[in-house]
Amino acid sequence: MGLPDVGQARRWRGGGCHNLPTTARVHLVAASDTAKAPYPPGTSPSLPKLHTVGVHASDHQEEAIRNAVHARRAPLPPKQRPYKLGTTGFMLVMHVGAVAALLPRFWSWQAVVVMALLYWTTVLGVTLGLHRLLAHRSFVAPKWLERTLVLMGSLACQSGPIEWVGLHRHHHKYSDQPNDHHDAGRGLWWSHSDWMLHEIPAVLQVERFTGDLQRDPYYRWLDRWFLLLQLPLGAALWWYGERAGVHGGGLGLVLWAIPLRLVVVYHVTWLVNSATHAFGYRNFDSPDLSRNCWWVAILSFGEGWHNNHHAHPSSARHGLRWFEFDITWQHIRLLQWLGLARRVRVARYGPAGSAATSS
Repeated sequence: MGLPDVGQARRWRGGGCHNLPTTARVHLVAASDTAKAPYPPGTSPSLPKLHTVGVHASDHQEEAIRNAVHARRAPLPPKQRPYKLGTTGFMLVMHVGAVAALLPRFWSWQAVVVMALLYWTTVLGVTLGLHRLLAHRSFVAPKWLERTLVLMGSLACQSGPIEWVGLHRHHHKYSDQPNDHHDAGRGLWWSHSDWMLHEIPAVLQVERFTGDLQRDPYYRWLDRWFLLLQLPLGAALWWYGERAGVHGGGLGLVLWAIPLRLVVVYHVTWLVNSATHAFGYRNFDSPDLSRNCWWVAILSFGEGWHNNHHAHPSSARHGLRWFEFDITWQHIRLLQWLGLARRVRVARYGPAGSAATSS
């Protein structure tokens, strides 16, 4: 059975979404000493407007964006149709390894604990490090902490930090338009994972969106060698599993810690690209297809409040209403309490008519 396209999903939920709250429903609270942070061309460091996909769009521009979002998609150009052998082969091996990890011979409580700890480490590295800190600069952290969080995110094997941030900033600028690399208008399967198995033109624009990161040799090194991070991790777990006599041995721990963990984190991350552009509700009338999806928010530590995020991409807090629990935001609050996060940008969902304020 084929996956429904996004247009079908929208019709099932009741069609149009234009009678929604405007920016009067949100006010911004930001530190008064907020410094300029590097942003890709066309983006803004503040959050005063709602109808923006990386740019402050005029009514004419916004109408053009909406038309592009809902336009019928042309078939992929011939040069994009072939599958990339390297990426496709790697994903196939990881999925086979993940299935093998679930065999009874590799089960152990140590494997479950290792998987849980590395899931927290990796997902938080992506959501807190790569996404909210590096891609959107929604808060400022000491350099040692920033680099640690980015290292944690690089353990996800979702490309290096420069490419990850560049593609994400590109997505916000062209969200759900035909030149968005995981354009939801092409359907759930494309936006979920199929896009990465093909050549995408957006990769050629990564340097344009990441001038602030290109200057850092640490990020350039991680961008090139991120895959090697799995080697010392695997070697340490193999040694422990064999030495401690864990059921399933060192191989069992490695299978749970690397292929199984990577595959689970992959699909959780991909659900933010696919499910939250197809299922859920909208707090804001942003011109893209973004939606708030509670179950994706649970799995992804708060990234599922995606309509909120697309309306206010620089906000460190994604869950804006009382019931929108955002685990990553709770970690940022802890960092604030410890004095390790400052200049935190926060959009707050308030009653209709509240004015935009800052402090």
